[in-house]
Amino acid sequence: MSEEVIKIEGGHRLRGSVKISGSKNATVALIPAAILANGPVTICGVPNISDVESLSVLLRDLGVDVCIKESKDHIVIDPTHMENKPMLQDAVQKLRASYYFMGALLGKYGKVVMKMPGGCYLGPRPIDLHLKGFEALGAAVKYEHGAYEITADKLIGNKIFLDISSVGATINIMMAAVYAQGRTIIENAAKEPEIIDVATLLNKMGAKIRGVGTNVITIDGVDHLDGCFHEIIPDRIEAATYIVLAAAAADEMTVENIIPAHLESLLSKLQEIGIDIKVDVDKVTIRRGDQPLKCTDIKTLPYPGFATDIQQPLTALLTQAHGQSVITETIYTERFKHCQELNKMGADIDVRIPSSFINGPSRLSGSVVEATDLRCGACLVIAGLIADGVTEIHAVYHIDRGYENLDGKLEALGAKIWRETI
Repeated sequence: MSEEVIKIEGGHRLRGSVKISGSKNATVALIPAAILANGPVTICGVPNISDVESLSVLLRDLGVDVCIKESKDHIVIDPTHMENKPMLQDAVQKLRASYYFMGALLGKYGKVVMKMPGGCYLGPRPIDLHLKGFEALGAAVKYEHGAYEITADKLIGNKIFLDISSVGATINIMMAAVYAQGRTIIENAAKEPEIIDVATLLNKMGAKIRGVGTNVITIDGVDHLDGCFHEIIPDRIEAATYIVLAAAAADEMTVENIIPAHLESLLSKLQEIGIDIKVDVDKVTIRRGDQPLKCTDIKTLPYPGFATDIQQPLTALLTQAHGQSVITETIYTERFKHCQELNKMGADIDVRIPSSFINGPSRLSGSVVEATDLRCGACLVIAGLIADGVTEIHAVYHIDRGYENLDGKLEALGAKIWRETI
C-alpha cells in the first residue's frame, strides 16, 4: 500500500517571516459550538487542516449546512435544518474533538448518542470529568455497545468542581450549560485562551458566560441563541512550533500574527537557554547568537504554565544544548514517543516516565522516522531541518491534522522539504 512521506534535507539555514494560522484547538471546539445557534454562524481565520474537514463531515451528517468559502479560511455553519442523529460513524473515533458534540447536542436537544471519541494516543485521556459534569446538570449517562447515550428531560444549573482543570471538560460543560435552567458554576475551570475564544463565540450568540480566563466560570442559562460572526485567535501551539524551529534552524526569522501573552512561558525559557528574542505587539523576531545553548529543566503544566503540546518540538532544540536538560510531563505522561525517534537520528535521550533526560549537544543525522502523533511530527520536522542528510518522516497525516501548509511555509523560509509517495 502506498504512503505519503515528508522528506527534509537538513543544514539549510532559514530566514524570513511566517504568518501563523488560526488556532486548531479553538477551531475544533468552535465548530461544534456553532450548532447551539438557531441561525448561521460565520467563523473566519479557520486553518486549512484535515480536522476541519473531518468536523465538516460530521456536521453534514447531522443535516447542518456547511459552506467553506473560496478563501478557505471562512466557514459558514447553518444549523437551521439540523437533526439530532446518533453519531456512530468511524470518523468520530478518528477525531478526539468530536466529543464537543456531546455538550452541544445535549445542551440543545437534551439527548446525544455517540461513539467513544478517538485522536492521538497520548496515554489515558478519560472523559469521566465531562460525564460527571453532564450528570451534575441532570443528565443520565449509559455506555453500551461502544457508544454513550446521554439524556436529560431538562438540564438544571449546578455547581461543578473539576478534579483536574481539563480544557475539554470545561468547554463541554460550558456548552451543555448555556441552555440549562438557572446558573451553572464551574470551579477549578481550565484557563486556556481557547476556552476564552469559545465563550466569546457563545456570548456573541447571546449566552451569558462570565469569568472565563479565571478558575471560576459562571453560566446563566438562556432560552435562545442566534447566529453571529467570529474571528478565531491565532494558534499559540503553531506559533510556539515555529518559534522553536527558528531557534533551532534560522539565522533570523519573524513569526507574525501571534498573541505574545499566550507564549510567555516558552519565550522566557528560550531566552534562558540563550536565544535572542525581540517581542512586538503581534510578532516576535528570533535570532540565533554565537553563544552555545544552555541546558534547562521544564515541567509541563496547565495554562499559563509550560504547554504539554510544546515539549515535544522543544526536545529537538534541546538536543543541541550543552549539558543535560530534563523535561517532566505532568499532563500526558506517555508523551515521549518522539524521544525514541530522535534517538534513531543520533540524539542521546533517556526516558524515565514521567521525565526525559536530554544529553547534548548531539549531532543529528537524517533517518527514517515516524510521526507517532501530531506534536511528535512537529518535533521530527525541526530535527530534520538541523540534521545532516535527508530525514524521511512517515505517518504525516498526523502533521496535517494540526499544521496548515507546513511545507509551503517552510519552503518560503528556505527549507528543502518535499513529499513523496512510496
